[in-house]
Amino acid sequence: MFRGQFAHTIDAKGRVSLPARFRDGLVAQGDPRFILTPALFDPCLHLYPMRAWEELEEKIAGLPSFDPNIVRFRRLYLSAALECELDKAGRVLVPPALRERVGLAKDALWAGMGRTVELWAQERWDAALALSDDERVAFERAVMEQIRV
Repeated sequence: MFRGQFAHTIDAKGRVSLPARFRDGLVAQGDPRFILTPALFDPCLHLYPMRAWEELEEKIAGLPSFDPNIVRFRRLYLSAALECELDKAGRVLVPPALRERVGLAKDALWAGMGRTVELWAQERWDAALALSDDERVAFERAVMEQIRV
Protein backbone atom coordinates (compact mmCIF):
# COMPACT_ATOMS: atom_id res chain seq x y z
CA MET A 1 0.00 0.00 0.00
CA PHE A 2 1.17 3.49 -0.82
CA ARG A 3 0.64 6.09 1.90
CA GLY A 4 1.83 9.60 2.60
CA GLN A 5 2.70 12.83 0.81
CA PHE A 6 6.20 13.69 -0.34
CA ALA A 7 7.39 16.93 -1.92
CA HIS A 8 10.11 16.67 -4.57
CA THR A 9 11.66 18.87 -7.23
CA ILE A 10 11.64 18.12 -10.95
CA ASP A 11 15.03 18.70 -12.55
CA ALA A 12 15.70 20.46 -15.87
CA LYS A 13 15.51 17.14 -17.75
CA GLY A 14 12.07 16.33 -16.33
CA ARG A 15 13.24 13.75 -13.79
CA VAL A 16 11.71 13.47 -10.35
CA SER A 17 12.69 11.15 -7.50
CA LEU A 18 10.16 8.61 -6.37
CA PRO A 19 10.08 8.58 -2.55
CA ALA A 20 12.04 5.68 -1.04
CA ARG A 21 8.90 4.41 0.67
CA PHE A 22 7.14 4.15 -2.70
CA ARG A 23 10.19 2.55 -4.34
CA ASP A 24 10.17 -0.06 -1.59
CA GLY A 25 6.47 -0.66 -2.29
CA LEU A 26 7.19 -1.34 -5.96
CA VAL A 27 10.02 -3.73 -5.14
CA ALA A 28 7.82 -5.55 -2.61
CA GLN A 29 5.32 -6.22 -5.39
CA GLY A 30 7.98 -8.08 -7.33
CA ASP A 31 8.24 -5.80 -10.37
CA PRO A 32 10.05 -2.45 -10.44
CA ARG A 33 8.17 -1.36 -13.57
CA PHE A 34 5.14 0.88 -13.37
CA ILE A 35 2.72 2.86 -15.51
CA LEU A 36 2.28 6.64 -15.57
CA THR A 37 -0.91 7.96 -17.14
CA PRO A 38 -2.82 11.24 -16.86
CA ALA A 39 -5.81 11.21 -14.52
CA LEU A 40 -9.16 11.76 -16.19
CA PHE A 41 -10.70 14.16 -13.68
CA ASP A 42 -7.77 15.83 -11.92
CA PRO A 43 -4.63 17.62 -13.16
CA CYS A 44 -2.26 14.88 -12.00
CA LEU A 45 -0.59 11.68 -13.15
CA HIS A 46 -1.51 8.25 -11.85
CA LEU A 47 1.24 5.75 -11.08
CA TYR A 48 0.18 2.11 -11.15
CA PRO A 49 2.48 -0.75 -10.17
CA MET A 50 2.68 -3.06 -13.19
CA ARG A 51 0.57 -5.80 -11.60
CA ALA A 52 -2.23 -3.38 -10.65
CA TRP A 53 -2.16 -1.88 -14.16
CA GLU A 54 -2.39 -5.32 -15.78
CA GLU A 55 -5.39 -6.13 -13.57
CA LEU A 56 -7.04 -2.88 -14.67
CA GLU A 57 -6.29 -3.65 -18.33
CA GLU A 58 -7.89 -7.08 -17.94
CA LYS A 59 -11.06 -5.53 -16.52
CA ILE A 60 -11.17 -2.95 -19.30
CA ALA A 61 -10.60 -5.62 -21.95
CA GLY A 62 -13.81 -7.30 -20.76
CA LEU A 63 -15.90 -4.17 -21.33
CA PRO A 64 -18.05 -3.73 -24.45
CA SER A 65 -15.92 -2.69 -27.43
CA PHE A 66 -18.71 -0.73 -29.10
CA ASP A 67 -19.79 1.41 -26.15
CA PRO A 68 -18.74 4.98 -27.07
CA ASN A 69 -17.90 5.80 -23.44
CA ILE A 70 -15.63 2.76 -23.14
CA VAL A 71 -13.93 3.59 -26.43
CA ARG A 72 -13.36 7.15 -25.28
CA PHE A 73 -12.05 5.96 -21.91
CA ARG A 74 -9.55 3.70 -23.66
CA ARG A 75 -8.41 6.57 -25.85
CA LEU A 76 -8.02 9.00 -22.97
CA TYR A 77 -6.60 6.73 -20.30
CA LEU A 78 -5.04 3.65 -21.82
CA SER A 79 -3.46 5.20 -24.90
CA ALA A 80 -1.65 7.82 -22.80
CA ALA A 81 -0.17 5.18 -20.48
CA LEU A 82 3.61 5.01 -20.38
CA GLU A 83 5.60 2.08 -19.01
CA CYS A 84 8.42 3.37 -16.79
CA GLU A 85 11.35 2.22 -14.71
CA LEU A 86 13.41 4.19 -12.26
CA ASP A 87 16.98 5.14 -13.06
CA LYS A 88 19.82 4.18 -10.71
CA ALA A 89 19.17 7.31 -8.63
CA GLY A 90 15.51 6.36 -8.07
CA ARG A 91 14.13 8.94 -10.50
CA VAL A 92 11.50 8.70 -13.19
CA LEU A 93 11.69 10.73 -16.39
CA VAL A 94 8.32 12.38 -16.97
CA PRO A 95 8.01 13.18 -20.69
CA PRO A 96 7.34 16.82 -21.64
CA ALA A 97 3.84 16.05 -22.97
CA LEU A 98 2.76 14.54 -19.64
CA ARG A 99 4.39 17.35 -17.65
CA GLU A 100 2.62 19.97 -19.74
CA ARG A 101 -0.71 18.17 -19.52
CA VAL A 102 -0.77 18.33 -15.72
CA GLY A 103 1.26 21.51 -15.16
CA LEU A 104 4.40 19.91 -13.71
CA ALA A 105 7.30 22.33 -13.86
CA LYS A 106 9.44 22.40 -10.71
CA ASP A 107 7.72 21.63 -7.40
CA ALA A 108 5.98 18.27 -7.36
CA LEU A 109 4.09 16.24 -4.80
CA TRP A 110 3.75 12.46 -4.68
CA ALA A 111 0.55 11.34 -2.91
CA GLY A 112 0.04 7.74 -1.83
CA MET A 113 -3.49 6.62 -2.63
CA GLY A 114 -3.46 3.05 -1.35
CA ARG A 115 -2.90 0.81 -4.38
CA THR A 116 -1.73 3.68 -6.59
CA VAL A 117 0.20 6.95 -6.38
CA GLU A 118 -0.58 10.39 -7.77
CA LEU A 119 2.00 12.92 -9.00
CA TRP A 120 0.87 16.55 -8.79
CA ALA A 121 2.29 19.98 -9.38
CA GLN A 122 2.49 21.30 -5.81
CA GLU A 123 0.35 24.40 -6.50
CA ARG A 124 -2.38 22.29 -8.15
CA TRP A 125 -2.37 19.89 -5.20
CA ASP A 126 -2.77 22.80 -2.79
CA ALA A 127 -5.63 24.23 -4.87
CA ALA A 128 -7.38 20.85 -5.10
CA LEU A 129 -7.36 20.49 -1.31
CA ALA A 130 -8.40 24.06 -0.53
CA LEU A 131 -11.82 23.89 1.12
CA SER A 132 -13.67 26.28 3.39
CA ASP A 133 -14.57 24.97 6.84
CA ASP A 134 -18.18 24.39 5.74
CA GLU A 135 -17.08 22.58 2.57
CA ARG A 136 -14.70 20.39 4.56
CA VAL A 137 -17.40 19.40 7.08
CA ALA A 138 -19.88 18.57 4.30
CA PHE A 139 -17.23 16.62 2.42
CA GLU A 140 -16.16 14.63 5.48
CA ARG A 141 -19.75 13.77 6.38
CA ALA A 142 -20.54 12.61 2.85
CA VAL A 143 -17.46 10.40 2.68
CA MET A 144 -17.87 8.97 6.18
CA GLU A 145 -21.45 8.01 5.36
CA GLN A 146 -20.22 6.20 2.25
CA ILE A 147 -17.63 4.18 4.15
CA ARG A 148 -19.85 3.89 7.23
CA VAL A 149 -17.31 5.12 9.78
